[in-house]
Amino acid sequence: MQILFVLSSLFRFKDSRMEDVWLVDFYAPWCGYCKKLEPIWKEVGAELTRSGSPVRVGKMDGTAYSGVASEFGVRGYPTIKLLKGELAYNYKGPRTKDDIIEFANRVAGPAVRSLPSRQMFEHVLKRHSVLFLYVGGESPLKEKYTEVASELIVYTYFFSASEDVLPESVTLHELPSVVVFKDGTYFTYDEYEDGSLSSWVNRERFQSYLPIDGFTLYELGETGNTALPCSVKYSAKSSLMLSCRDFQFGHMEGNDYINSLIMGEVSVPSIIILNTSNEQYFVPAEPVEDLEQLLRFFSSVLDGSAPAFGGDGIFQRIKRVAYDARSTIMSVFRSSPLLGCFLFGLPLGVISLMCYGICTAESDDDTELMKRDGFTDEEEEEGEEEEQQRLTAGAEGEEEEDAEKIEQKSPTEKKVD
Repeated sequence: MQILFVLSSLFRFKDSRMEDVWLVDFYAPWCGYCKKLEPIWKEVGAELTRSGSPVRVGKMDGTAYSGVASEFGVRGYPTIKLLKGELAYNYKGPRTKDDIIEFANRVAGPAVRSLPSRQMFEHVLKRHSVLFLYVGGESPLKEKYTEVASELIVYTYFFSASEDVLPESVTLHELPSVVVFKDGTYFTYDEYEDGSLSSWVNRERFQSYLPIDGFTLYELGETGNTALPCSVKYSAKSSLMLSCRDFQFGHMEGNDYINSLIMGEVSVPSIIILNTSNEQYFVPAEPVEDLEQLLRFFSSVLDGSAPAFGGDGIFQRIKRVAYDARSTIMSVFRSSPLLGCFLFGLPLGVISLMCYGICTAESDDDTELMKRDGFTDEEEEEGEEEEQQRLTAGAEGEEEEDAEKIEQKSPTEKKVD
């Protein structure tokens, strides 16, 4: 059984694409990340085939079939997309076998999955850290919920159930409702307070406290959340589990990434609040030693009294370019001094030679012009010496002629003289 299809036949792919669900890796032969993904991609194909998944796994050279790649919005390599009918879902998660398989199984199924019993609800609740549930019958809210699920199923699962499926501990004030279960509790969507359903789902798909890395911060920045998500490094996790829904709490190991983000040096442990919408960050004015100080710091950020640093202004962008350039150069020299000298010394040497050539080009032109006129510096000096000799010889000749004339005069003329 073929577990990985190399999509070299464009017409076969177009004919079967609408009938099947495809998980496609768009790659480029010269791409290093694509080569790194290749063994993982083979494992993904083998695992989905063994599990009986309807998803067909393939890969396509985006440089050879640039028209197809452009049709699906491929702008970089590798790009992983799940194609289901007219829809194309872009995978943005970590490039690991388990994460890619979980994405494929989630997106390949229905956008909204039904939970027919309380046992099934409890089973699903144990498996998912964040669970969205529509409760009620047919309604305009359910239509909106289905649309949002079709859009955001790349991030999380969506379920629907009747009211009798819910445990007695869950109380809903009205039906139909959309509920999110996470962090051992639940929150109900309110259109007047929470805005659009899509924005609310996008904000609530994260747990209240989670490990944060560069990818998670990127996702947080795309949520459209106007509150201040925070990147937190703190030794006491329990002290951060606060009932404050204006912040996204988390922890980050080490300080390398956060140092590059704020273009500064942060000690560990530290607390930093990062506004991903405008790249501003906030730090406590004094060391945080208890929960009361921590809450005061959060309140000062919310009411605007805490000083903000960073941002996305023109000055910060220029500073970012300079910082990234300096960091790149320093990392190259730290990892391989000889390579750094070659990479940066060679261009400097070429530039120096070019500058020397430009500066000496004018004198070379003058020499060439003199050569065309029949002169060089040495020839010019020789010419001056010859001219001086001619003048000296001429003067001596005149003196000899005068002497001869005097000798030729008669005695009488000489006497007169």
